[in-house]
Amino acid sequence: MMKMHYVYLLKSKKNGRLYTGFTDDLKQRLQDHNTGKSPYTKNNRPYVLIYYEAYASRFDAQKRERSLKLRSNASLQLRRRIKLSIDEG
Repeated sequence: MMKMHYVYLLKSKKNGRLYTGFTDDLKQRLQDHNTGKSPYTKNNRPYVLIYYEAYASRFDAQKRERSLKLRSNASLQLRRRIKLSIDEG
């Protein structure tokens, strides 16, 4: 079975901030964020998963994560596309 790689978007229930990440174990990574194991996100927990993309290629997933984090246009387009998920999440 092929191992999948994920780019994901979390929303903080504490303050509504969004966080973009990359992992090969989405369920475990969400748990890590919500238990404070991720230093960058531990102060804004709890988080809810509002979006993810799955990739067969680790390289493609990492490239997409970088694009969303570093290119404001890519992030803005995604946020527009999933606006209702963000607002309700």
